[in-house]
Amino acid sequence: MANGRFVSYLRVSTDRQGRSGLGLEAQRAAVASYLNGGSWSLVAEFVEVESGRNADRPELARALALCRAHRAALVVAKVDRLARSQAFLSNLLAAGIEIRFCDLPQIEGPTGRFLLQQMMSVAELEAGLISARTKAALAAAKERGQKLGGARGRVGTAVDTAKARAVRAAKADVRADDLAPIMSRLDPDGTASLRGLAAALTAEGIETPSGRGAWTPTAVLRLKQRLSGPNGEV
Repeated sequence: MANGRFVSYLRVSTDRQGRSGLGLEAQRAAVASYLNGGSWSLVAEFVEVESGRNADRPELARALALCRAHRAALVVAKVDRLARSQAFLSNLLAAGIEIRFCDLPQIEGPTGRFLLQQMMSVAELEAGLISARTKAALAAAKERGQKLGGARGRVGTAVDTAKARAVRAAKADVRADDLAPIMSRLDPDGTASLRGLAAALTAEGIETPSGRGAWTPTAVLRLKQRLSGPNGEV
Protein backbone atom coordinates (compact mmCIF):
# COMPACT_ATOMS: atom_id res chain seq x y z
CA MET A 1 0.00 0.00 0.00
CA ALA A 2 1.53 3.30 -1.12
CA ASN A 3 1.95 6.15 1.32
CA GLY A 4 3.53 9.60 1.04
CA ARG A 5 4.19 11.97 -1.83
CA PHE A 6 4.98 10.80 -5.34
CA VAL A 7 6.13 12.22 -8.65
CA SER A 8 5.17 10.13 -11.68
CA TYR A 9 7.58 9.67 -14.61
CA LEU A 10 6.34 8.24 -17.92
CA ARG A 11 8.50 7.71 -21.01
CA VAL A 12 7.85 6.85 -24.63
CA SER A 13 10.43 6.68 -27.38
CA THR A 14 8.78 8.63 -30.21
CA ASP A 15 6.84 11.84 -30.63
CA ARG A 16 4.14 9.88 -32.47
CA GLN A 17 3.60 7.73 -29.38
CA GLY A 18 3.47 10.83 -27.24
CA ARG A 19 0.77 12.43 -29.38
CA SER A 20 -1.29 9.27 -29.73
CA GLY A 21 -0.99 8.21 -26.11
CA LEU A 22 0.32 4.82 -27.23
CA GLY A 23 2.17 3.37 -24.26
CA LEU A 24 1.45 6.34 -22.02
CA GLU A 25 -2.01 5.21 -20.96
CA ALA A 26 -0.70 1.77 -19.96
CA GLN A 27 2.04 3.38 -17.87
CA ARG A 28 -0.40 5.84 -16.32
CA ALA A 29 -2.77 2.98 -15.45
CA ALA A 30 0.10 1.01 -13.85
CA VAL A 31 0.99 4.00 -11.68
CA ALA A 32 -2.65 4.51 -10.67
CA SER A 33 -2.96 0.83 -9.75
CA TYR A 34 0.23 0.96 -7.71
CA LEU A 35 -0.91 4.04 -5.79
CA ASN A 36 -4.41 2.69 -5.23
CA GLY A 37 -5.15 2.59 -1.50
CA GLY A 38 -3.13 4.07 1.34
CA SER A 39 -2.50 7.71 2.07
CA TRP A 40 -0.67 9.33 -0.82
CA SER A 41 -0.58 12.42 -3.03
CA LEU A 42 0.67 12.76 -6.59
CA VAL A 43 2.67 15.98 -6.76
CA ALA A 44 3.09 15.97 -10.55
CA GLU A 45 3.39 13.83 -13.65
CA PHE A 46 6.25 14.16 -16.15
CA VAL A 47 6.19 12.71 -19.66
CA GLU A 48 9.46 12.16 -21.54
CA VAL A 49 9.66 11.54 -25.29
CA GLU A 50 13.15 10.14 -25.53
CA SER A 51 15.07 6.95 -26.28
CA GLY A 52 15.82 4.78 -23.27
CA ARG A 53 19.41 4.64 -24.47
CA ASN A 54 19.79 8.40 -24.14
CA ALA A 55 21.03 9.58 -20.75
CA ASP A 56 20.03 13.19 -21.48
CA ARG A 57 16.49 13.35 -20.06
CA PRO A 58 15.32 16.91 -19.29
CA GLU A 59 11.91 15.79 -18.00
CA LEU A 60 13.52 13.22 -15.73
CA ALA A 61 15.83 15.93 -14.38
CA ARG A 62 12.78 18.10 -13.61
CA ALA A 63 11.01 15.18 -11.97
CA LEU A 64 14.01 14.43 -9.75
CA ALA A 65 14.33 18.11 -8.78
CA LEU A 66 10.67 18.14 -7.76
CA CYS A 67 11.18 14.93 -5.78
CA ARG A 68 13.97 16.59 -3.84
CA ALA A 69 11.92 19.74 -3.27
CA HIS A 70 8.91 17.82 -1.95
CA ARG A 71 10.86 14.91 -0.48
CA ALA A 72 8.73 12.72 -2.69
CA ALA A 73 9.39 9.32 -4.25
CA LEU A 74 9.66 8.88 -8.01
CA VAL A 75 7.18 6.30 -9.28
CA VAL A 76 7.75 4.58 -12.64
CA ALA A 77 5.55 2.01 -14.38
CA LYS A 78 8.39 -0.32 -15.39
CA VAL A 79 12.13 -0.54 -14.80
CA ASP A 80 12.89 -0.20 -18.53
CA ARG A 81 10.91 3.06 -18.70
CA LEU A 82 13.59 4.58 -16.43
CA ALA A 83 16.87 2.85 -17.22
CA ARG A 84 18.38 0.17 -19.40
CA SER A 85 21.81 0.01 -17.83
CA GLN A 86 23.12 -0.62 -14.35
CA ALA A 87 25.43 2.41 -14.54
CA PHE A 88 22.59 4.82 -15.39
CA LEU A 89 20.37 3.39 -12.66
CA SER A 90 23.21 3.52 -10.11
CA ASN A 91 23.68 7.24 -10.76
CA LEU A 92 19.99 7.83 -10.14
CA LEU A 93 19.95 5.78 -6.95
CA ALA A 94 23.06 7.60 -5.71
CA ALA A 95 21.06 10.84 -5.78
CA GLY A 96 19.28 9.59 -2.66
CA ILE A 97 15.77 9.76 -4.12
CA GLU A 98 13.37 6.93 -3.38
CA ILE A 99 12.32 5.22 -6.62
CA ARG A 100 9.30 2.93 -6.84
CA PHE A 101 8.72 0.59 -9.78
CA CYS A 102 5.18 -0.61 -10.37
CA ASP A 103 6.43 -3.89 -11.87
CA LEU A 104 8.64 -4.46 -8.79
CA PRO A 105 6.45 -3.27 -5.93
CA GLN A 106 8.69 -4.73 -3.24
CA ILE A 107 11.84 -2.92 -4.39
CA GLU A 108 11.86 -0.19 -1.75
CA GLY A 109 14.29 1.30 0.76
CA PRO A 110 18.06 0.63 1.03
CA THR A 111 17.64 -3.14 0.69
CA GLY A 112 15.41 -2.72 -2.35
CA ARG A 113 17.90 -0.40 -4.03
CA PHE A 114 20.69 -2.91 -3.42
CA LEU A 115 18.65 -5.80 -4.82
CA LEU A 116 17.66 -3.79 -7.89
CA GLN A 117 21.29 -2.95 -8.62
CA GLN A 118 22.23 -6.60 -8.25
CA MET A 119 19.47 -7.65 -10.64
CA MET A 120 20.71 -5.29 -13.31
CA SER A 121 24.33 -6.24 -12.66
CA VAL A 122 23.50 -9.92 -13.10
CA ALA A 123 21.67 -9.18 -16.36
CA GLU A 124 24.70 -7.30 -17.69
CA LEU A 125 27.03 -10.07 -16.49
CA GLU A 126 24.98 -12.73 -18.24
CA ALA A 127 25.06 -10.76 -21.49
CA GLY A 128 28.84 -10.38 -21.20
CA LEU A 129 29.38 -14.06 -20.45
CA ILE A 130 27.24 -15.12 -23.39
CA SER A 131 29.26 -12.87 -25.67
CA ALA A 132 32.57 -14.17 -24.29
CA ARG A 133 31.52 -17.82 -24.63
CA THR A 134 30.34 -17.23 -28.18
CA LYS A 135 33.63 -15.60 -29.19
CA ALA A 136 35.64 -18.40 -27.55
CA ALA A 137 33.60 -21.09 -29.28
CA LEU A 138 33.97 -19.40 -32.66
CA ALA A 139 37.73 -18.99 -32.16
CA ALA A 140 38.10 -22.67 -31.16
CA ALA A 141 36.08 -23.79 -34.19
CA LYS A 142 38.21 -21.64 -36.47
CA GLU A 143 41.42 -23.16 -35.04
CA ARG A 144 40.06 -26.63 -35.79
CA GLY A 145 39.67 -25.57 -39.40
CA GLN A 146 35.91 -25.42 -39.30
CA LYS A 147 34.43 -23.03 -41.83
CA LEU A 148 32.22 -20.43 -40.24
CA GLY A 149 29.56 -18.13 -41.56
CA GLY A 150 26.70 -20.48 -42.33
CA ALA A 151 25.56 -24.08 -42.64
CA ARG A 152 28.28 -25.84 -44.67
CA GLY A 153 27.83 -29.58 -45.01
CA ARG A 154 24.80 -29.92 -42.75
CA VAL A 155 21.53 -28.22 -42.10
CA GLY A 156 21.37 -26.61 -38.68
CA THR A 157 18.57 -27.47 -36.32
CA ALA A 158 15.93 -24.96 -35.35
CA VAL A 159 17.75 -24.51 -32.04
CA ASP A 160 21.04 -23.83 -33.84
CA THR A 161 19.35 -21.28 -36.07
CA ALA A 162 17.66 -19.57 -33.12
CA LYS A 163 20.93 -19.39 -31.18
CA ALA A 164 22.79 -17.94 -34.15
CA ARG A 165 20.04 -15.39 -34.70
CA ALA A 166 20.11 -14.42 -31.01
CA VAL A 167 23.87 -13.92 -31.11
CA ARG A 168 23.65 -11.73 -34.20
CA ALA A 169 20.82 -9.72 -32.67
CA ALA A 170 22.75 -9.21 -29.42
CA LYS A 171 25.82 -7.98 -31.30
CA ALA A 172 23.68 -5.66 -33.41
CA ASP A 173 22.00 -4.26 -30.28
CA VAL A 174 25.36 -3.51 -28.67
CA ARG A 175 26.54 -1.80 -31.83
CA ALA A 176 23.31 0.23 -32.02
CA ASP A 177 23.77 1.34 -28.41
CA ASP A 178 27.29 2.55 -29.27
CA LEU A 179 26.04 4.52 -32.26
CA ALA A 180 22.92 5.98 -30.59
CA PRO A 181 24.63 9.17 -29.28
CA ILE A 182 26.20 9.78 -32.70
CA MET A 183 22.86 9.35 -34.45
CA SER A 184 21.20 11.72 -31.96
CA ARG A 185 23.85 14.33 -32.71
CA LEU A 186 23.68 13.93 -36.49
CA ASP A 187 19.88 13.77 -36.62
CA PRO A 188 18.49 15.41 -33.47
CA ASP A 189 14.97 15.94 -34.82
CA GLY A 190 14.76 12.78 -36.95
CA THR A 191 14.36 14.64 -40.24
CA ALA A 192 17.70 13.92 -41.92
CA SER A 193 17.63 11.79 -45.06
CA LEU A 194 19.06 8.27 -45.05
CA ARG A 195 21.49 9.24 -47.79
CA GLY A 196 22.65 12.29 -45.84
CA LEU A 197 23.16 10.27 -42.67
CA ALA A 198 25.07 7.60 -44.60
CA ALA A 199 27.41 10.27 -45.97
CA ALA A 200 27.87 11.84 -42.53
CA LEU A 201 28.67 8.50 -40.83
CA THR A 202 31.15 7.65 -43.57
CA ALA A 203 32.77 11.08 -43.33
CA GLU A 204 33.27 10.65 -39.58
CA GLY A 205 34.98 7.32 -40.13
CA ILE A 206 32.32 5.30 -38.32
CA GLU A 207 32.71 1.63 -39.17
CA THR A 208 29.78 -0.02 -40.93
CA PRO A 209 28.06 -3.08 -39.39
CA SER A 210 29.96 -5.32 -41.82
CA GLY A 211 33.21 -3.51 -41.14
CA ARG A 212 33.73 -2.90 -44.85
CA GLY A 213 33.06 -0.06 -47.23
CA ALA A 214 30.97 3.07 -46.80
CA TRP A 215 27.59 3.47 -45.17
CA THR A 216 24.56 3.01 -47.40
CA PRO A 217 21.01 4.35 -46.92
CA THR A 218 19.86 0.75 -46.35
CA ALA A 219 22.40 0.24 -43.55
CA VAL A 220 21.29 3.50 -41.92
CA LEU A 221 17.64 2.46 -42.17
CA ARG A 222 18.40 -0.85 -40.43
CA LEU A 223 20.29 0.99 -37.69
CA LYS A 224 17.39 3.41 -37.15
CA GLN A 225 14.93 0.51 -37.00
CA ARG A 226 17.05 -1.22 -34.38
CA LEU A 227 17.35 1.96 -32.35
CA SER A 228 13.58 2.42 -32.40
CA GLY A 229 13.11 -1.10 -30.99
CA PRO A 230 10.09 -3.42 -31.37
CA ASN A 231 6.92 -1.52 -32.19
CA GLY A 232 8.78 1.74 -31.87
CA GLU A 233 9.60 1.22 -28.17
CA VAL A 234 13.16 1.59 -26.95
